[in-house]
Amino acid sequence: MSQLPSDAQQRIFIYPSSEAVMNKGFDTVAPFMDYYPAPGTAAGKTAVLICPGGGYSHLAFDKEGVLPAKFFNENGIDAFVLRYRLNNAKQEGHRYPDQYNDVTRAMRIIRSRAGEFHIDPAKTGVMGFSAGGHLASTITTLLQEGDPAAADPLLRIATRPAFSILIYPVITMDTAFAHRGSRNMLLGPAPDESLVKALSTETRVTAATPPVFLVHSDDDKGVPPMNSIAFYTALKKNKVPATMYIYDHGGHGFGMAPADPLLSQWPTLCVQWLRRLGF
Repeated sequence: MSQLPSDAQQRIFIYPSSEAVMNKGFDTVAPFMDYYPAPGTAAGKTAVLICPGGGYSHLAFDKEGVLPAKFFNENGIDAFVLRYRLNNAKQEGHRYPDQYNDVTRAMRIIRSRAGEFHIDPAKTGVMGFSAGGHLASTITTLLQEGDPAAADPLLRIATRPAFSILIYPVITMDTAFAHRGSRNMLLGPAPDESLVKALSTETRVTAATPPVFLVHSDDDKGVPPMNSIAFYTALKKNKVPATMYIYDHGGHGFGMAPADPLLSQWPTLCVQWLRRLGF
């Protein structure tokens, strides 16, 4: 991941090189996002910030980042693939809130440069797979308003995504269907119970949560579908527009599922959902 992929236009580092962000233990890569622009320079394009999965310990950067980015490009949508900070089994990396800070700052950077990218900041959403789905769900539910008086221009920009796409997401940290590996990497082996509850994002949904598109498989043993179901239930309780597809097969980590004639329909269904919402 040290080299910029040939089909990405540019690599954007999340923090200034002078800022002590940061990298601990095994995690020596400064957070960045790779920009994949859709063809054309017409203003007002929709954009999506993609968070690949990997249990908060590694990233499925190609399968759950680059390939979705290219698909969105084919459908006129710009994409930014986020390399956020990670942890490992020896706890020699990063825990919350480092990853949340990465995704919120990335969203603000995209919106601050909307004119350069020819995108509409009000049509910029987030997408995440597995643990990246949890990270996407945190920016979806832990909203930061822009502060007009902030000295840092980025902090004047709100972080709320225009939409959220969650693919077999980790959602809860607090129940029998939590993904313990992601929880341990994000919060440590013995986290405070208040933090466990706060990062169970099904508890953070409000009427201000943006529209959400959810995909899961019924036979997912790694991240059970109850994660998506709990989030969808909270969305409906708060009258937030939401669509959910639960397939009867697929397991965990199927990505774009190009070889499966049924699962491979979800990306097209997602684009159709975005268009129905006006994106």
